[in-house]
Order: sequence, then C-alpha cells, then structure tokens
Amino acid sequence: MATSGLTTFNLDLSELCEEAFERCGKELRSGYDLRTARRSLNILTIEWANRGINLWTIEQDQIPININAGQISYPLPVDTIDLLDQVIRTGTGQNQIDINISRISESTYATIPNKNATGRPIQVWINRQSGNTNASASTVVSATVQATDTTISVVSTANLASQGYINIDGEIILYQNLGSSLTSNANQLLNCYRGINGTLVTSHAISAPVYETLLPNVNIWPTGVPGQQYMFIYWRLRRLQDSGTGINTGDIPFRFIPCLVAGLAYYLSIKLPDIDQNRVMGLKADYEQQFQLAADEDREKAPIRFVPRQLFY
Repeated sequence: MATSGLTTFNLDLSELCEEAFERCGKELRSGYDLRTARRSLNILTIEWANRGINLWTIEQDQIPININAGQISYPLPVDTIDLLDQVIRTGTGQNQIDINISRISESTYATIPNKNATGRPIQVWINRQSGNTNASASTVVSATVQATDTTISVVSTANLASQGYINIDGEIILYQNLGSSLTSNANQLLNCYRGINGTLVTSHAISAPVYETLLPNVNIWPTGVPGQQYMFIYWRLRRLQDSGTGINTGDIPFRFIPCLVAGLAYYLSIKLPDIDQNRVMGLKADYEQQFQLAADEDREKAPIRFVPRQLFY
C-alpha cells in the first residue's frame, strides 16, 4: 500500500481539548468545557515560557538609535519575554560591523552618573515590563497638544514615573523627564518622542486622559554620537500566541503536540470533578515526561567548546 505522501497532521483547538478530556476519562460535552480547556491551555503556554527557551519563539529585530540623538529608552514589542543576545551594528551592507554590547543589571544602570552621556553604546539595561496599560488615568492633559509638540502639559505629574511611556488617545509617547516644581515647567512631560511602536501621532485636546503604559524597553548607554549611524540588533523570546476561538491550531511546532496534549490533560484533571487522584498523578508524570522529551529535542545542535582562561602572575 502506498503512503499518504503528506506530513501536515496537526490538531486544532477543539481536537486538542477532545483528546485531553478523553485522557481524563471524560468527554467534551458543553461550551463551558471548551471554554475552561481554552483557559487552561493559555495558562499552560505561559508556564512553558517560565520553564526556559522555546526555540521557535526566537525572533530577530532591530532598533535604529541614531534618529533621536540623546534618546535613552527604546520600546520593545509588548509580547517580549526577554532578550537572548544583542549587538550594536555600525555601517550597512558589506561594510556593517556588529559590536558586542554588554547587558547590565538595574542596580548597575542606576549607578551610572550621567545617563545622557554621548558615545558609542557599550551597555544596555533591559527593563522587562508587563506591556500593560494602567486601567485608571494617571492625570489629564492641561493644554492642547499638537502633533509636533515634544513637551506635554498635564494637570499633575504626581502619579507618573520620572521617565516612561504614556498613552493618550491611543498614541504611545515616551517622555524622558518631568518638569520641576521649582521652575516654570512644573507639571510638564519633557523631551517627548511621539508615535512609539508605530502608533498614530495626532493632536490631543485639553482634559484628554493620560494612561501610564508599562512597555518592555531597553535603556542604552552611552546614548550614541549625533550624526553617527547605530542599529541595536537583538534576538528576543516572544510569548506564545493565544489558543484562539476553537478553529485555530497551536502556535507550536509539531514536535510539541504530544506535550501540549499531555499538559492540558493534567491541567484539566486538577479541575474536573470525580477524577481519581492516581489518574491525576499519572497524567502529571506523563506531562513531565513529554515536556522533557520535547525540551531535549528543542535545543541548539551546534557544537560548543569551553576554553579555560589562564592567568599568569
């Protein structure tokens, strides 16, 4: 008999849930069964992000840091978990050169005396914020904001950080400083960069609410040399896409399907009534085994060599 000639087997959300329910000794009967399974599936994929690197979620991107000389902070996509590697690139095409930039901690970045110093960037602090926007407004606009304005007047800056991102009418704005109560620029957001993350730059009316936005971001030091072209190249881990509405397939490679089904079955067994505890523990053991098999396969295959560092006195 001839083989199928196909290698397209996959499971959509409904089939994943049906398989997981059957492993629990149950049947997928109601709409709520699908809803609770979808919720567990989303929690499960978040757990995978906490377990370590998922190679298929690594993406390369870049940020130009020569456009606004003196800019300190640059936003990352909101679904960024962490950065794996990063370099500073100078030049273009065959003349481009990638130079290492060291990752430093928050405490080290905090001790830098002049964070606005210019020069070739050599250090970066990665601020791993949640990407969420606060539900309550921190303040409101006190004077009309034009699309070209880099200073924004608000009623109060008391609820805003000394530097950060805000959302006004859907436009995300980076402000680098707050005005001082001792000067004429009190209650102003200074050195603003407009239209962050591709949002539309527009004008804003008086009393428009100002929401604090917790974007993940990188803080470059030094800030670069005016007129010099730099590019921050990074490789990031992104979140797995949500499970969807029931007709979508999972945002995973085929080799993780057994692990996904096993994990969902274990998660459901914890919640479903009348599940024997021996079955629950068996599903947990099966999930851990399937995850270990998938994680062992989902690794870099390149050889690695360790060379001891020798010191002579």
